[in-house]
Amino acid sequence: MTEYRQQHSDEWLQHFVRRGHHAPRPLAAGVEGAVYWLEDGIVAKVWSGRAPADLDLTGQVYADIARYPLPFATPEILDVEEREGLTITYERELAGSPMRSDDGAPQDAELPSPEADALLTVLRGLSSVPGTEAMRRLTVQGDDRPLWQGHTRFPDALAALVQRAVRRHSDLLAAHVSDLAHAVDWTVKSLRNLSDSPITAVHGDLVPPNIHVGDDGRPTALLDFGFFTTAGDPAFEAAVTAAVWDMYGPHAEAHTAALTRLFATELGHSRETMAVYQAAYALATYDLFASDGSDGHFPWSVALLNRARAQGR
Repeated sequence: MTEYRQQHSDEWLQHFVRRGHHAPRPLAAGVEGAVYWLEDGIVAKVWSGRAPADLDLTGQVYADIARYPLPFATPEILDVEEREGLTITYERELAGSPMRSDDGAPQDAELPSPEADALLTVLRGLSSVPGTEAMRRLTVQGDDRPLWQGHTRFPDALAALVQRAVRRHSDLLAAHVSDLAHAVDWTVKSLRNLSDSPITAVHGDLVPPNIHVGDDGRPTALLDFGFFTTAGDPAFEAAVTAAVWDMYGPHAEAHTAALTRLFATELGHSRETMAVYQAAYALATYDLFASDGSDGHFPWSVALLNRARAQGR
């Protein structure tokens, strides 16, 4: 098994103390790295092997987003450090508290309306930021090249990504997806048949810990860009958000369906297009947390792919 999730370490805590930060503490850990709170409005992120050039690009993307007035804050890189082959960024601490933790899935069949309202605010905000050249140059997690490289349309770039991702562990997928070749063919052809759309900033990982809210439940900050950040169709952002907002709760499938309907109605997206994007996301990310399918994300991806295919026909 290959495990991609970064872990916290006492060694990093000691490193930050040696740098003059008196009481650092772990904040969060995920695929891209581990985050530590320092003090004076600063956090440190230890990236999992991210190259410095990519961080320069990430900083440019942050600056591109910051040019537009949004009802929530976004990250700002203050300093960069290299240590033992890893990169540490020191960033502005973002206000508010996570909407909920990874394991705090809603227990009710009906999604809380403050969550739905907050998601609409974030999606509308991001869709107001035009996609930039820097965003197009980003590489999404698990891939080996910028998503837009060699492409002028987002759906075509995504179709090529799906084909590359499936090749990573096709035997694993084929053992769990009925007629995998047909599923991939349907997804790729459906993507290439999509019409052109506005190209805006895409966060790509709007899970509850990445949206901070204030006491009134309104979004105060959006963090952890990078997992699937790019320039793309806002319908893709909406489709992925509907799917990942509640992945493992007792009513996860119902919540995905409800959010898909809500975003289609309120934001004007085609539900068929959103289904295609959900299938593409499943095929692009199925192996990003464990290469042998032992992580919960793999069966979730298979189930999402099957539902999306049924809904998109």
